[in-house]
Amino acid sequence: SCIMPIRPYTAADHDSVVALWSKVFDYSHAHNSAEGAIRRKEDFGDGLFYVAAHRSKVVGTVMLGWDGHRGWIYSLAVDPDFQKRGIGTDLIHHGEKILKEKGCPKINLQVLAKNSSVVAFYKSLGYVVEERVSMGKRLTE
Repeated sequence: SCIMPIRPYTAADHDSVVALWSKVFDYSHAHNSAEGAIRRKEDFGDGLFYVAAHRSKVVGTVMLGWDGHRGWIYSLAVDPDFQKRGIGTDLIHHGEKILKEKGCPKINLQVLAKNSSVVAFYKSLGYVVEERVSMGKRLTE
């Protein structure tokens, strides 16, 4: 029972998505720019990028990753004016369904530890905190 229709991202959504992500995410580091992330996903061409739109305005996004081993949820965002209406839950369920259909056995995601409300949101959907050390290495500046 989707609150709003969820559909694949198209290039026409670009500006709406950039505006949404700029509102929701901290882009204090250049390597996290919305434009760069969107361009890389478009170039990769796997189609695992979805939006929820209210009229012509994108109010939610979920970007998925699937490499044949693990699925990932990236860039789940819901416009603050549209939060607490089930849109984020619908986007997660949509992503889980897509990844399960591809044969994905497990989904991972990363949340900043200080973001307790987001951690609580994912816990409410059955995600658990796993004792891991998340490590990364920048390959570009």
